[in-house]
Amino acid sequence: MNKRLIAYVNGTFLPLDDASIHIEDRGFQFADGVYEVIACLGGNFLDIKPHLQRLESSCQAIRIPLPCSLSELGSLVQQTYEKNPFTNAMAYIQVTRGVAPRSHQVSESMTPSLIITVRDLPMPSDEKLAEGASAITLKDFRWGRCDIKSIALLASVMGKQEAAANCVDEAFWLDSEGHLLEGCSTNVFALIEGRLITHPLGHHILGGIMRKMVIRVAEKAAVKVEQRPWKLSESGLTECMMSSTTNALLPVCRIDGEPVGRGNPGPVAGKLRAMIIDELEVLRGR
Repeated sequence: MNKRLIAYVNGTFLPLDDASIHIEDRGFQFADGVYEVIACLGGNFLDIKPHLQRLESSCQAIRIPLPCSLSELGSLVQQTYEKNPFTNAMAYIQVTRGVAPRSHQVSESMTPSLIITVRDLPMPSDEKLAEGASAITLKDFRWGRCDIKSIALLASVMGKQEAAANCVDEAFWLDSEGHLLEGCSTNVFALIEGRLITHPLGHHILGGIMRKMVIRVAEKAAVKVEQRPWKLSESGLTECMMSSTTNALLPVCRIDGEPVGRGNPGPVAGKLRAMIIDELEVLRGR
């Protein structure tokens, strides 16, 4: 099934079906690692430098040395992409602390593991873009350092399971005061009194690369942006939207079973998405 797909594992390119890691790799035993997902459009990577810099920052936060320089890592990602059959793809990079007998105590002498895989880039369907996405909200039960792109994603898996059980697309995390933080795999925005609002960065928010792009194109479109805590109950809230590598920017039209604004994709979400897609098309054709 996967014979055409090639993975990079610790210095070797090999068929994905043959790729493996040691059973005592700390990524498997402890989720002791970090990751990045980078979109590639027509052979051109979207914001690869910020992605690799964020990977480096995540490694530094948990004291894992990067196995190679960022330039070398970028070259390995490019090579892995070229060995796989996708025009539009997403590259997954995972770095773990490495292999050691199972112990909570961290050894300073371990060699980090580096894995790179490439898959087809999923995109929202035309139907989903026309009707908008739906979501539920959940009380945040994740760990306290969501700014680190950790491979310990059990809470997000549980959130996605809850979303699927409710036949919606995403689950948004709420803090103890009811502010929307982010989704299980997305950042979230609201249009309130004509301003684009999103929760400020911090330990409970991942600094999404697409989030940064949304803010940039909003400012280019003369939409005022505020990074502050916000709630669904605020008056003047007319649109919601979520961003990610795979969704770009997607309108969210129902949350917890209730319509957002008029319950259909709003004009600001449409305008910002169109601007983002235009940039992505330029990248695709470069």
